[in-house]
Amino acid sequence: MTDMLATSATATDDANSVARQTARAELNRLWSAGTAFLGTEYAILGGAMSWVSERTLVSAISNAGGFGVIACGAMTPELLEAEIVATQARTKKPFGVNLITMHPQLDELIQVCLRAGIGHIVLAGGIPPSAAIRGAKDGGAKVMAFAPALVLAKRLIRMGVDALVIEGAEAGGHVGPVSLTVLAQEILPHITTVPVFVAGGIARGDAIVGFLEQGAAGAQLGTRFAAATESIAHPRFKEAFLKANARDALTSVQLDPRFPVIPVRGLVNDGSQNFLTHQAETLRRFQAGEFSKEEAQLEIEHFWAGALRRAVIDGDVETGSVMAGQSVGMVKAVRPVEDIIGELVTQAVDALVHRSGQRREH
Repeated sequence: MTDMLATSATATDDANSVARQTARAELNRLWSAGTAFLGTEYAILGGAMSWVSERTLVSAISNAGGFGVIACGAMTPELLEAEIVATQARTKKPFGVNLITMHPQLDELIQVCLRAGIGHIVLAGGIPPSAAIRGAKDGGAKVMAFAPALVLAKRLIRMGVDALVIEGAEAGGHVGPVSLTVLAQEILPHITTVPVFVAGGIARGDAIVGFLEQGAAGAQLGTRFAAATESIAHPRFKEAFLKANARDALTSVQLDPRFPVIPVRGLVNDGSQNFLTHQAETLRRFQAGEFSKEEAQLEIEHFWAGALRRAVIDGDVETGSVMAGQSVGMVKAVRPVEDIIGELVTQAVDALVHRSGQRREH
C-alpha cells in the first residue's frame, strides 16, 4: 500500500511538473513578440516614473529579466548621458529611455541615446514629431510611443513607430480618460503589425495572461516597481503605498473648465485638498479682476511644481504629489524587483495551468 501511494504521488508530481513546463512554454509563446522586440527573457517593462526610474531601479528590472526604462523627464542632455552611463555600469542587459516629446532639447536627447547605444527610445507626452521618430530610427534605435485611441495607433504606425503602449486611466501619474479594459478591446484586435504593450492598473501575472491572450505583446508596470526594494523612493513614500487602497488613488480634480487641470492620478492627501482650495482662491481672484485668464492658469499649474520630488525624494507624503496607480491596493510589501517579477511569472504560469486543466475536464 505504501509503495502504491508513493507511486501515485510521484505520478502526480510528474504530471504537475509537465503541466507547469507546458504552461511556461505557452507563456513564452504568448509574449514572444514582446520578448523578441525587447531582447529580454520576460515581456515586462518598468513604467518610466520621474525621480523613481533611474539607474538603480532600471538596472534591477533589466537584470531580473524585464526591461527597465529610464525616465528622462526634464533632464538636460548632460544629465541623461550620465544616467545612461551609470545604468550601463550596473547592467549589460537591454534597457530603454523615455523622452518627453515637449522637451525643448528632444533632438539632442535622442542623439545622446544613440551615441550611448540605447536600442529602444520611448517617446511620451503627446504625438511625437516625425523628425524625432526618423532621427531615432535612422540612428539604429527602435521607437515606442503611447496610443490613447485606435485612430492614433494607426497614425503612429504610419509615422514609423515600431511598437505601441496602450495605457489605461488606472495608471499612476498623467493619465487619459479611458480604462485599459476598453482600450484593449478597441485596439488589440486591430493592431497586429507591431507589438502592443498594455499598461495601467496591472499588478498580477494572471491579469497579464488575459491581455496576452487578447493579443498584447507584454505589459508595463509602474506602481509595483515604485515600491520595490531597489526603488530610491523615500521609505515614507513606499509606506504610503502599503497603506493605500485602490480607491485612494484618484485623479486631480478640476473646478472650472475655463482653467483645465491635466489629470494626474495619485494618493489623496492634504495636498489634494490644498489644490482645491488654491483653485477656488485663484478663481475668486480672477473674477475680482486681480488675475488675467493667463495668469490664473499659470497660478493653478504652478501649484504642483516640485511636488513629486518632495514626495519621492524628501518623503513629504502629506503635501507632495504621491503619484500611484489604482493597483497600489495590491502592493502589500516592499520586495526586491527579482521577487516581484518572479511572482508575476509564477502567477501567469499558474493561470495557464488552471486553464489547461479546465479544458481537459471538458
